[in-house]
Amino acid sequence: MLDGWARPRLDPWLDAIAARIASAGVTANAVTYSAFAVGMGAATAIAFGWFWLGLLLIGISRVGDGLDGAVARINGKTDLGGYLDIVLDFVFYGAIPLGFVIYDPQANGLAGAALLFAFYANGASFLAYAVMAEKRKLITAARGQKSLFFTTGLAEASETIAVFVTFCLFPAWFAPIAWGFAALTLYTTLSRIVLARRTFA
Repeated sequence: MLDGWARPRLDPWLDAIAARIASAGVTANAVTYSAFAVGMGAATAIAFGWFWLGLLLIGISRVGDGLDGAVARINGKTDLGGYLDIVLDFVFYGAIPLGFVIYDPQANGLAGAALLFAFYANGASFLAYAVMAEKRKLITAARGQKSLFFTTGLAEASETIAVFVTFCLFPAWFAPIAWGFAALTLYTTLSRIVLARRTFA
C-alpha cells in the first residue's frame, strides 16, 4: 500500500545513484546479488542477537534492491534479472523472520512460523496471478515498470520493511507484531484471490 506513495519520492534519488553505478560498468544483476548477500548478513546478525547491525544491513540491502531496477532501466532489463530480483527478494523476506526464530525459538517460534506461512501463501497468490496475467497479456504500471505483473495490496514491500525495522527496534515484541502482520498478509492474499476470481473467471 505504501509502495505507491514511496516510489515517486525515492526513484529520483535511486536513478541518480544508478546512473553512476551503471557508468562504472556495474550490472543490475551484480547489484541484485550484492543486496541479497547483505540481506543474508542481516538475517545472520539477527540470529546472533545483533539487532542494530541487522537493522543497518536491512537498510543497505533494501537500497540495493531499489538500485538494481534503476540500473536495469539504464542498461536494459533482462528476464534473468527480473527472475533473480523477485526470487532473491522472497528469500530475503523469509530469512529475516527466520533469524528471529533462531535467536529465540521458544518465544518467537510459533509467531515466526505463522508469519512465514502467511508470506508463503501471499507469495503463491502473487506469482500465480502474475502468470495468469501474462497469459492474458494484461499490463499494469501501478508500481512502475516491472518484469512481472504486480498486484497491489495492504502488505507490500514497504510495509514488510517497516515491520522488519520494528522487529529490530523492539525485538521483545516480535511475536505480537508478527501475528498482526501475518493477519494483514493473509488478508492481502485473500483480496488477491477475490481479484483473481473477478479477473480470470
